[in-house]
Amino acid sequence: MDLANQTFFMEGAGHQVLSAFVEIVFDNTDNRIPVDKEEVRLRRTIGLKKDEYFLDGKHITKTEVTNLLESAGFSRSNPYYVVQQGKIASLTLMKDSERLDLLKEIGGTRVYEERRRESLKIMQETGKLSFMMSSFILHYFVSNITSFYQVEEARRKVSEQSTERYNSVLDAHEKSKELDKTFKDLTKEVQILGKEKEAIDKQREEAIKKYTKLELDYEDLKESISGDKRAKDDAVKQLEILQKEIQDSQEELNKIRPLYNNQVREEEEITRGLLSGMHSKMTFSDDCAVWYSIMEREKKLSILYQKRGRATQFANKADRDKWLQREIDEYERVLSSNLTQEEKIKDEIQQLNADIQVQDAYIVHRQTEIADLESVISHYFDTFNQLKSQRDKLQDERKSLWGKESELSGEIDRLKTEVVKAEKNLDHATPGDIRRGLNSVRRICRESGILGVFGPIIELVDCDEKFFTAVEVTAGNSLFHVVVETDEISTQIIRHLNALKGGRVTFIPLNRVKAPQISYPQSSDVIPLLKKLKFKRDYTPAFAQVFGRTVICRDLDVATRVARTDGLDCITLEGDQVSKKGGMTGGFYDYRRSKLKLMNVIKENTNSVNKKEAELEEVRFKLQDIL
Repeated sequence: MDLANQTFFMEGAGHQVLSAFVEIVFDNTDNRIPVDKEEVRLRRTIGLKKDEYFLDGKHITKTEVTNLLESAGFSRSNPYYVVQQGKIASLTLMKDSERLDLLKEIGGTRVYEERRRESLKIMQETGKLSFMMSSFILHYFVSNITSFYQVEEARRKVSEQSTERYNSVLDAHEKSKELDKTFKDLTKEVQILGKEKEAIDKQREEAIKKYTKLELDYEDLKESISGDKRAKDDAVKQLEILQKEIQDSQEELNKIRPLYNNQVREEEEITRGLLSGMHSKMTFSDDCAVWYSIMEREKKLSILYQKRGRATQFANKADRDKWLQREIDEYERVLSSNLTQEEKIKDEIQQLNADIQVQDAYIVHRQTEIADLESVISHYFDTFNQLKSQRDKLQDERKSLWGKESELSGEIDRLKTEVVKAEKNLDHATPGDIRRGLNSVRRICRESGILGVFGPIIELVDCDEKFFTAVEVTAGNSLFHVVVETDEISTQIIRHLNALKGGRVTFIPLNRVKAPQISYPQSSDVIPLLKKLKFKRDYTPAFAQVFGRTVICRDLDVATRVARTDGLDCITLEGDQVSKKGGMTGGFYDYRRSKLKLMNVIKENTNSVNKKEAELEEVRFKLQDIL
């Protein structure tokens, strides 16, 4: 509480007051103050321990009051916008002549008259000087004029150099941004290539494992086939050995068989000789035959004796018979052994023939298996080549999808970064209380499920870039007015805002606003701003309220004429304004800080992010199918 306010409470007759207020009512039919009302009440209440400001009954800070008045065109540097404190009573009680003097002072007329009197006095004093002095003064004036032009020329050159350097700095800044972007893109590309290298190395390891496994399987098959061939060769060799043994046994049998037959014949002859004594009572003819037979036997026996030369070998017949019996027994034993050996050889031959048949069948079976395995191996090789070709194709497709995935991910990250950057710049360009209010409205609608909130004007409008400046200058803070379906919705949200102290928001209820009926001049130099805006038809009343009374003019001359004759607010594409009340506003407008441009970047990049995320999801689905 300053000393002036304390003194104010102490002055005056009657009882001492504890608080006081002053209230100003503004006519806001031209929407000059960024509040969606035709009448705005601004009150300041002061007390011994308080100094508060209220806008339409709602508490605001002094800084917000200053920003609100500056946005409406009031400047603290101009002392004539508001009457100074302590002058109100004097203004109401002063005479007409004094009030005229005050108006002259406000308009600058008094200063002009004082300067005029001083100039006339100087001219009178100057007229009294001599011609030489006049010439000197003229020479001095000319030299000053020359110096002035030289200084002006130097100032112009310095200004041009400053402009060039400023442009150079801007170009260098833009180039730096491009280089940073290129560096980030190259970094992402290196990361992508690193990921591709890791994936290729992994695939190479898997391929080497598969190749090694197939190579081992092939070696196993070769070894198995080689083992079968060795078994076949062993069986053939064993067959040859058995066949040779059979041949040797057959030759030995052929050698023994004549001896065996001779022994059999001798045995038969001896048996017939022993039986001859049993037939002594036979007929003569029989006797002759027997005798003849005996003679033959004796003859043979004699021959045998002679042949053997053994007549004197044996002492008696018994020795001879004993010896013969031993010989017979020996031959019988040999014969029996040979017969047994022959049976064994026959059995072996039969077994060998059976083994040969089994081995032949086994060889045929193994040959069939070899043929089948060779066919299977050939089929496997064909399948392997097909799968390898299919794998290479899928690998190329997967590599392409990986590249596309990395490209889309990088593009999405870049677009999201651009969106975040644009949102941050838009937040910086938005007044703090409005920004907090808009964020609070979004949170309230999301948490409370409030429907019928369409968003601020800046998010609902679209137009060509050449109209951005005109639209922003015309709308001012009205760009952040939120369009809602009904006033009930806005009332409900305002309650939440007050409870949360979540900033300030101006709402435009579509059920309350009416589109004004305006007659626009028919001229090629004048275009209604509303016709250059793109928005949904349902929002027409809200946009008509904000932009309906403004037309775009070719230049300031046309704008001045249209504002005077047609009573419309005029604006040029450069952002110079001419109010229907006569006020003019203009100057440099930095297009790079355009709020609509930032919002356009946010919208376009957000749409691109959504499309690319859908495309990325499709790419990942294809990759999942391949894997």
